[in-house]
Amino acid sequence: MLKQRIITAAIMIPIVIATIFLLETLWFSVLVAIFVAIGAWEWAGLCKPSKKYQYTYSLMSLLILVGLYSVSDSKLYENVIFSGVIYWIIAVFLIFSYQNRCKLLPKSSLILLAMGFFLLIPMWVSLTVLKSFPENGASLIMFLMLLIWGADTAAYFVGKKWGKRQLASQVSPRKTWEGSVGGIIAGIIIALAYVIVSDQTLNKGVTLIGLSILTVSISIIGDLMESMVKREANIKDSGSILPGHGGVMDRIDSLTSAAPVFVFGIVNLGIGI
Repeated sequence: MLKQRIITAAIMIPIVIATIFLLETLWFSVLVAIFVAIGAWEWAGLCKPSKKYQYTYSLMSLLILVGLYSVSDSKLYENVIFSGVIYWIIAVFLIFSYQNRCKLLPKSSLILLAMGFFLLIPMWVSLTVLKSFPENGASLIMFLMLLIWGADTAAYFVGKKWGKRQLASQVSPRKTWEGSVGGIIAGIIIALAYVIVSDQTLNKGVTLIGLSILTVSISIIGDLMESMVKREANIKDSGSILPGHGGVMDRIDSLTSAAPVFVFGIVNLGIGI
């Protein structure tokens, strides 16, 4: 399994990096939209409607993205990103309740499908907004990706080596507090490196490191949220399109939560721009 993960990552990471730096905003947004459509298909599968509704849900997601890009209204984008931030605050309470055996996660497939829009649409808008920054949009997206990849990798290996205390045993038994702390420390190191390389002022640098800690922490919530839904659906992986990694949702679950929070902070705190 680890070998498959490494091989798939070795293939995908250069493609992602090339996409971030070489594509213009339009084509970058189109490519991310394709991943959103696949993610929507997989999310619908977790909600257990019929195949017909999976197609419809995926198509609806794409149509929403097309509409948003066509309008291209900055205020609308801000509201969508803000809705994503609010959603993830609510998700913290859903996960907390699930862990404490007071399951507030909706059982209705329709409600779960609606929740999927709040996972996927704000993520797409957030990445599109970042990419549109004329001077450093690509570097900020790359920084966000490095935060998530670095934290996820560190959490995996630290948790495997030293993990003893479960983070959320009812949601995802393999995740540990030690692994999570390892991921946050990795995020701090990556943020510090970015601050130095990008020559940030002291105030902006400290703020960016703080935002990075929050971003990594909320990325863990994104992972737990998908794990909770998969547990309720009794499904191990959201899909099988990525050997060793499962489905697209299994790879972007952390990004769905991290991107809106990160971009909301970047825009409203005025850092990195």
